[in-house]
Amino acid sequence: MDESQIEAKNARSEEKALKKASRPWYAKKRFVIPIALAALIGLASAMDSGTRDASVSETNATSSSEEPTQAQETTNETEAQDFGSETPGQKNARGSAESYLQFQAFSKLGLIDQLLFEDYSQADSEYAVNILKVDWKEQALKKAESYLGTMAFSKKGLLEQLQFEKFTEEEADYGASNVPADWKEQAALKAKSYLVSQSFSRQGLIDQLLFEGFSQAEAEYGVSQNGY
Repeated sequence: MDESQIEAKNARSEEKALKKASRPWYAKKRFVIPIALAALIGLASAMDSGTRDASVSETNATSSSEEPTQAQETTNETEAQDFGSETPGQKNARGSAESYLQFQAFSKLGLIDQLLFEDYSQADSEYAVNILKVDWKEQALKKAESYLGTMAFSKKGLLEQLQFEKFTEEEADYGASNVPADWKEQAALKAKSYLVSQSFSRQGLIDQLLFEGFSQAEAEYGVSQNGY
């Protein structure tokens, strides 16, 4: 290739470069526009998806908030069905029974006796107690906890006390067996309460604790924790 051809080639290259440099921005960036367009489309799609997700979430939240209301309506309908035909005496007796159970534990027979004491009739008292859904074993357990919150008992003594409150033998056994109690510590507390009011010899105090239904080991532990 001679010098004139080389110069002609260089001239064409310079002309081509000049034309390329002179292109408008939209002609030079022909690959950027599709990429930007794709990005915009993706962003729009994501926003639309987020909107749909928010809408679905809102719908689910609305459905969830409605469910308790529907459940409550069902409960109300059941209550209306259960108690709709009550006489005034039955309704008031039931209301009193519910009120008592909110504040303290009762056996079934004990609650009937309480309603009779309030001058409700035998029939209305029995109706009120029978119509309520009460777990009498749990009532025995609550009563046992209540007793141990005020004074010390042996397991046997607590069992007898629950039966005195007219819990059945099975209910009383459940209450005394499931109450969280350390019977040795109960013996120590009982021994301490005796020594506050009167004097005992060691053996006399052990005998008193045995009389209260504590075992030999529990009684000896209780006495030993009080200086004997």
